[in-house]
Amino acid sequence: MGNETPKQFLQLGDVPLLVHALRVFESSRTIAEIVVVVPPDAVTYCQNELLPQFAFSKISKIISGGARRQDSVWNGLQAVDERTKIVLVHDAVRPFVTGTMVEEVVDGARTHGAAIVAIPLHDTVKRAAPDGMIETTLDRHRLWLAQTPQAFRIELLREAHRSSRQDGVEATDDAFLVERIGHRVSIVNGSPDNIKVTRPEDLVMGEAILRSDPRPGLSST
Repeated sequence: MGNETPKQFLQLGDVPLLVHALRVFESSRTIAEIVVVVPPDAVTYCQNELLPQFAFSKISKIISGGARRQDSVWNGLQAVDERTKIVLVHDAVRPFVTGTMVEEVVDGARTHGAAIVAIPLHDTVKRAAPDGMIETTLDRHRLWLAQTPQAFRIELLREAHRSSRQDGVEATDDAFLVERIGHRVSIVNGSPDNIKVTRPEDLVMGEAILRSDPRPGLSST
C-alpha cells in the first residue's frame, strides 16, 4: 500500500479497517468469542492503545501472528476457548462483512462441517501458457471467488492445518487446506461489496461503499 502501516490499521472513514470488521462480529448473536491475531510488533499497540477505544466485549485474546497467513490462523486456533465447536476465520482487511454472512456461513459449517462465503464469477476466464498465449477458456458458471469469513468444525480445521504443516503445503485460504484432506466445503453467497483492501484504489472503493452502507456504526461522517 506504499507505507509501513499494516493494512488492517489503515483508516476507512474514521476508524481502522480492523475495527469495522470487529464491529460486525461483536454485534453478531452467533459469535461468542473473538481472537484477534496481529503482527508481533502490533500486539501491545492493539492491547493498550487501539482496541480499548472501542466497546468490544467479545475479544478474549490479542495474540501474535506468524510469518504466513496460515501460521497466524494456526496460532489463533490454539487460543480459542476449549469448548468451541465452530470457528470462523476472517481477513481483517475485509471491512464490509455482514451479520447475514456470519450467520449463514456458521449454519453451513454446522451442516456440512465447512463453509465459505463466495461470489460467482461473471468475467470470462482464460488459462494461459507460460509464454502468455491462451490455452483454454474456462467455464465461468462453475467458478466462484472465495471471500471470508470461512467457517469450520474446529477439529476439522485443526486436522487440515496439522496435515499442511507436516507436508509443507502452503495455501491462501483455509478452505483449500480442508479440501486437500478430502472434506467437501459448501458455499454461501457473499457480496461484491465484501472487498479485500490490498491496494490504494481499494481504499477509494471502500470509502464509496462506506458512504452508502446503511449499517449502524459503519457510515462515514
